[in-house]
Amino acid sequence: MFKRFARALFRGDMDALYQAVTPDFLWSFHDGLAVTKSLRGPAAIAAHLTEQKAHLSAQRFHDVVYHHAGDISFMTFRVSETVRATGEQREQRGIERYSFADGRLATKDVYRKPV
Repeated sequence: MFKRFARALFRGDMDALYQAVTPDFLWSFHDGLAVTKSLRGPAAIAAHLTEQKAHLSAQRFHDVVYHHAGDISFMTFRVSETVRATGEQREQRGIERYSFADGRLATKDVYRKPV
């Protein structure tokens, strides 16, 4: 499920994404700096992905590990990013918390902080 979700997310394929998530899927996002968002629905998620691509010229995830605890899963990671406008290199660590319903992802809560 996570592979299908990640592929759809990185491709920006909302039809494929909504085969892996519930219809009322909620993505809460904190970028580790100042931005906090709650994204619900394909249009909001697609707009966020477009905004990220416009803001960042590169974004790579490293050290991705999934941790499963009953009906909740966590993903820990490190991310390297390059800000398009300034060339600034950023490194952050993060954790994502996932919940499930009906065999699909129901929520994704992202928390990041600078390394």
